[in-house]
This record gives sequence, structure tokens and C-alpha cells, in this order.
Amino acid sequence: MLAHWRIRLALLPLLLWARALPAEVPASAAAEDAAAVSTEGTSQSSTLPAYRSTVSEVRVAFFAIGENNRPVENLTQADFAVVDGERVVRSFQSFAHSDEAPLDVVALVDLSDSAAPRFRVAMNEVLQLVMREQSTPDDQIAVISFGGMRPALLCASGCGDSSSLARLLAVKSGGTTPLFDALRLGADFLLHHGRAGARPVMILFSDGNDTISLHSAREALEAVLDAGAPIYSIDMGTADIGISSSELPGSMFLRQVSEATGGRYFSPACFQRFSRKDGAATVLNTVLDDLRASYVVTYALPSHHAGFHSLRLLPTHNLNLTFRSRNGYYYEPSGY
Repeated sequence: MLAHWRIRLALLPLLLWARALPAEVPASAAAEDAAAVSTEGTSQSSTLPAYRSTVSEVRVAFFAIGENNRPVENLTQADFAVVDGERVVRSFQSFAHSDEAPLDVVALVDLSDSAAPRFRVAMNEVLQLVMREQSTPDDQIAVISFGGMRPALLCASGCGDSSSLARLLAVKSGGTTPLFDALRLGADFLLHHGRAGARPVMILFSDGNDTISLHSAREALEAVLDAGAPIYSIDMGTADIGISSSELPGSMFLRQVSEATGGRYFSPACFQRFSRKDGAATVLNTVLDDLRASYVVTYALPSHHAGFHSLRLLPTHNLNLTFRSRNGYYYEPSGY
């Protein structure tokens, strides 16, 4: 119960943050909105943080999803319109399909008591990711565990060497849950060790509960946003009888951070399927499919009023298309 109450309290500042984003978010970033794609019932517009912008051009990154929840790789700028506040934008300054790039992946594994019954399955998935790194040398994978007083970096890159594999195989479950601290550590690692031109990604295996972190949920999410890393959350929780996983505070938190950062949320049912031999490959393929289906559009700022500008993307022709992005951005005129 303690963990659940802590998550409830943590969610409140996250939900309010869209109206009170800290000034330290980089002002040079131009309203960059990564997509929020959920596999099971995530709302299309997130109520979580948006970037501030002091420039006159808005830059939006998003994913396009077609029928059967499949990414769309041949989108044109005539296929969508942007609704910025109350104004519909159809004239764009630029539109481009994002280029593929190598990945800098940080895998975070929950070893705490609450996730203990399922942690070995999660570690097997991480080992699959490490083995995949051996066959895709352009990608790099680091592994962070959290269970006890503080998170630990198990390996930074080249996790397939004998000493790293020994550390991964030797981990044991138990202890409290410094989830927020682990997210902060992963973000800091990507900021300081990420390669130029590589795309940062975080894959989080957890039930979403935090019991002991020194950092708040808000501080953790701010760090991840600063690192520019989408979070792909694999929910290790189990719902009580008669309770959907979507009602559990930990699951709600995982959904929220995945939406906020432009990643995906995988439910406990998905986690059960990941216990099969192709589980990690499924996650990595999902990440790659998402990145191949991402687009960037820029347009002139339609309104110069200070404050929060809501943001949506809508299809113009094919109503089967859906677009997932952040819910808006903040604009502050110079000297405001």
C-alpha cells in the first residue's frame, strides 16, 4: 500500500506539470513533440510536459499510425493538418521523414521485492538485448538495475563480454524500489555518454512503483526529457482479481512516462508474451518500427500570445490515420 500511495502522490505533479514547466528546460528547443504511442488504450493527447519555445518557428516530431496500429512510412504533408490552439495549420515550412540512426539503449530492470516474482524473466529479456547488440554493432546497450537503496550501472557498453555477463547473471532480487532515481541515472548516462548522431532510448522493466527514491517523479521525468529519450515501459505488475492493470497506480505511472517521452507502454499481458524466446526482439523491433515511422514538421508560430499552446494533428484524407505527439508547447516572447 505504501508504494501505491507514493505513486498517487507522484502522479499529481506530473499531471500539473503541463501548466507549470520549470524554466530550466532548454529554451532553445523549439517545441519538439515526440510521439506517444500506446499498445493498449492510451489516450491520444498527453497531459504531460511540453517544451518551451522562444522562437517564431514550431518544430513537431510525431509518429503516424495506420490500420492495425502499424506505422506509416509514406506520409505526405497533404495527409495531415496541425491544430495549434484554435488555428488550423496546413502551410508548413518544412516536412521530413526522420532518418534511421544507431541506437544508444539503456535498459532498466526492477529487482525490488514487488517485482521479484518476475525479475528473472526481465533479466532474460535484457540478456537477449545484449546478445542482439553483438550482432548489431552500430547499437550500444547499457544496463541499470534498481532494487535496494540506490540503482546500479551493471554495464555501460559491450555488455556481452565475460565480466559483464557474469554481473548480469549474478543479480538477485529484493529490497526497496528507487525507480525515480534509476530513471534519473539512465538519463544522466545518456546525456554524458551518448554518441553524436545516435538516438537515445530507454527500455524500462518495472511494475511502476517507487518506495525510496531521493529524486521526485517530476525530477526524473525532467531529466529523461532533457536526454531526449523515449521510454518503452514493460509492465511487470500483476493486477488483483477484478482490477484492470490500467487502474493500478504503478501501471498508470508507466503509461504516463511512456506518453510523456514519446515511447510505448506494454501491459502485464504483453510482458507474459515477452517471456517467450522472441520477447526482446519484439521490443527492439517495435522501437525500430517507431523510429522509421517518425516525421518532423515545422511551421511559423501562428499566435504570439505568451503561455501554453495546445497541439493536435488530424488526418485530412484518410480517416484511418492517427497521429501521436505531445499535447502542446509553451511560448515566451523575448523579454517576457
